[in-house]
Amino acid sequence: MRTKVIAALGSVALAATLLAGCGGDDDDKITVGIKFDQPGLGLKSGDTYSGFDVDVARYVAKELGFSAEQITFKESPSPQRENLLQSGQVDMIVATYSITDTRKEKVSFAGPYFVAGQGLLVQESNTDITGPETLNGKKLCSVQGSTPAQKIKDEFASEVQLQEFDTYSKCVEQLAAGTIDAVTTDDIILAGFAAQTQYKGKLKVVGTTFSQENYGIGLPKGSDRCQKVTDAITKMISSGEWAKALEANTGAAYTPNKDLNPPTPAACS
Repeated sequence: MRTKVIAALGSVALAATLLAGCGGDDDDKITVGIKFDQPGLGLKSGDTYSGFDVDVARYVAKELGFSAEQITFKESPSPQRENLLQSGQVDMIVATYSITDTRKEKVSFAGPYFVAGQGLLVQESNTDITGPETLNGKKLCSVQGSTPAQKIKDEFASEVQLQEFDTYSKCVEQLAAGTIDAVTTDDIILAGFAAQTQYKGKLKVVGTTFSQENYGIGLPKGSDRCQKVTDAITKMISSGEWAKALEANTGAAYTPNKDLNPPTPAACS
C-alpha cells in the first residue's frame, strides 16, 4: 500500500511539473502574447519580432527582471487572447488589446500604453478623402467580420462602397494598386503599413480619428504583477523611450491623437 501511495504522490508531482511547464510563468522566462501579422505593431519575420507592441513588451519585461533572451513570444490572435491568459499559456499580452469592461471580467489590464482611434489610409497623392464624411461613392476596404467599415457606412457616408478581404495586408495591396480608394481600421495599424518599405511615400494616414481604443497589457485576472507593469509603462513614457519606439515603428509622418497620447496609465483593473 505504501508503495502505491508514494507512486501516486510521484504522479501528482510530475503532473504539477508538466502543468507548470505548459504555462509561461516561471522564474527564468516570460511568455508574451503578441500579433505576428501587424507591421509596425507586432510582426514576425523568420525568427525576428518587431513593432511598437514588441518594443513595449521588451521594455516592460526588462523592468520585471527578464532579459531579451528570457522572453518567448507567442502568437495571440484576437479571439484567443482571454483563453491564452486564463489557461496560463502566456504571462501577458501586448497585442492591440483594447481595455473593455467585458474583458475586465475575465482578465486584468495595465495601462493604457497607447490610445488608438479609427482612421483612414489612402494613396499619398489623394487629396479628396480627408475624413469618413468624404467617402460617399468611394471604395472602402476592411477585413471580413470587422465593424469599422460598416461604422463609416452607418454613421458618416451611406453611399460608400464596402469591400472586404480576409487580411488588412490584402486591403493595403489593393489600395497601393489603385483598385480601392481607402482602408480603415485603428490609425496606428494603418501607420504601420504605411511605414513598410514598399509603401513609404506612397500611402498616408489622413484625417482625425473618430473612435477611441485604449490599448492595455492583458494579464491573468488578479495578477500581482499588474502594478509593476503599470509602473513600467509609466517609466517608458516619462523616459522618452515610448516616443522613440513609436516613431521607429510607425514613421516620423505619423502623429497619434495628441489629446490622448501619450496616455496616463490608470489603476490596475
